Amino acid sequence: MFFKKKPVKKKSYDHEQKEPVLKCSICNGEQVAGFQDKKTGVFEDIMFIRNEKELEQFKEMYEITEPVKKIY
Repeated sequence: MFFKKKPVKKKSYDHEQKEPVLKCSICNGEQVAGFQDKKTGVFEDIMFIRNEKELEQFKEMYEITEPVKKIY
């Protein structure tokens, strides 16, 4: 009633050089959303993902419409 949901700030990334990925741990299942450089393979972490809702927030924040690829 008193608190409103904060609007998600839209951010952008270089679609030509980076792709959105989820870096997943095989041991404990932790997931980190970020971007991987297409040429060098360097991963840039953005946020820790604990559930599907946080993944949707990440996709909404960066306006990602395609499925996010998982890397291990």
